[in-house]
Amino acid sequence: MGMIGRLIVYVALALAAVAGSSSVVLAQDANDAERATRWKDLQHAIFGDRSVKDGSALLEIDAPVRALDAALVPIGVTLKGDAQVRSLYLVIDENPGPLAGHFTFGPGSDPHALKLRVRVNAYTNIHAVLETQDNQLYSVARFVKASGGCSAPAGADDSEALKDIGHMKLHLLQPFNVGQPIEAQLMIRHPNFNGMQMNQVTQLVTPPRFIRTIDVTYEGAQVLHLDSDISLSTDPVITFGFVPKAKGRLQVVVRDTSDASFSDSIDVPAPAG
Repeated sequence: MGMIGRLIVYVALALAAVAGSSSVVLAQDANDAERATRWKDLQHAIFGDRSVKDGSALLEIDAPVRALDAALVPIGVTLKGDAQVRSLYLVIDENPGPLAGHFTFGPGSDPHALKLRVRVNAYTNIHAVLETQDNQLYSVARFVKASGGCSAPAGADDSEALKDIGHMKLHLLQPFNVGQPIEAQLMIRHPNFNGMQMNQVTQLVTPPRFIRTIDVTYEGAQVLHLDSDISLSTDPVITFGFVPKAKGRLQVVVRDTSDASFSDSIDVPAPAG
């Protein structure tokens, strides 16, 4: 091939590369526009006509860019300042049930750090929306690459997944000091069947049975109330904060869609030995 022929080939390759790059950019722009429209629709469905402001100065989401397991995606929400918080909404935009949880904080809570595990069904933005005591809403988003989490089976078979349902482990993550914030971790044995999983033995769709509410109190005062839905993971693990003003008892009550109720409690601080 002569010099002119090689030059023609080089030019053609360069033009093809530019065209391919432009196609990628256009596709990304289209995806971004679709996600923006989806979030606008979800805002209206969840919050009505209330204004949702940029919350990047108030809170942030910690989540993997690409999840190792779409059925067990760890999510953390951290408050940056001292906003007077009423509640927090966690929205997984592309999930069949987008509102994964609504956390309402009581007077005994410390809402600055919250962690949990969720199912993610498709590449999606995850939004955390903070509601302040003066009824203002502030949101931040994090894009997560994961798919298939909502239909992933909860175990080898349903009977195994239901084994020890309602069993809980509740423990403190820091030393107890009166009047100082402390984190506690709650682990719940529950399959959280969401109506999308298939029984691996019978090949039939498993009927839904998932956690509907979680109530945490300390000496009778509300710490945390969670209204949940189908996006909470199997065997949920939730880390939350509270402020013990004296020695007392931390109690958890869990209710699911089958009207079953489970409870557990621990002394704070734990007895020596």
